Amino acid sequence: MTSDTAWLGSMPETYDRCLGPALFAPFAAHLAGLAAVDAPVRVLELAAGTGVATAELVRALPDATITATDLNPAMVAWGCERVPGATWQPADAGALPQPDASVELVVCQFGAMFFPDRSGAFAEARRVLAAGRRFLLTTWQAVEASPFPAALTDALDATLPDDPPTFVARVPHGYHDPAQVEADLAAGGFDDVAVERVVLTGEAPSARTLAEGFCLGTPLRFALEQRGDLGALCAAVGDHMTATLGDGPVEGDLAALVVTAR
Repeated sequence: MTSDTAWLGSMPETYDRCLGPALFAPFAAHLAGLAAVDAPVRVLELAAGTGVATAELVRALPDATITATDLNPAMVAWGCERVPGATWQPADAGALPQPDASVELVVCQFGAMFFPDRSGAFAEARRVLAAGRRFLLTTWQAVEASPFPAALTDALDATLPDDPPTFVARVPHGYHDPAQVEADLAAGGFDDVAVERVVLTGEAPSARTLAEGFCLGTPLRFALEQRGDLGALCAAVGDHMTATLGDGPVEGDLAALVVTAR
């Protein structure tokens, strides 16, 4: 793992508490609805993180066996506690332990952006899928398409004008070209791919909650620690995000690509 993919210590809890409901829950419900269409009974989730989508899959597919995987052991440990209805295991999406053609659905919610070899990971998804079955994935659009991360990057530019960290725009929001996604899936062996732009609404208790989640619960944390006092920088980012998004509860569009490959 690199500093762009590591979640350590308290980071999974902060990520789950501050960003899970605001960013990931809306798409988790959407993805679970798509997953239920074919009523699969053997489901594999890649880059499951803290289990936001996993929990929705368990609810939507009560008769399915769901295996949730993540490269990061801290995420797997947190997910095991959060969603005990799934089987959790550490796994590299580029080298899955599952046998060929052993699952009926592969799901990856906002994880492909972190894969160092996306076409290789997609080839692994294809390998473990039974013939004719689906791979569902989501990836964020560019950072400016969603007010929450856009407010964060503006706050980072204002707080650290000489050297703003680029993690959020570069990694989570850096895989947003539909043509590139389709090309990577084709390189992984998929020839039936549909890409849809979907915009849902995210809600958070406050802009400061979002700032805490981004600054303390994602790998952005490591970049901030290199640039100054983490607590002071997080507070400054929270101030700027509040000025942009407003006091009290906040809501905003979340723009992503929802991809189906068969």
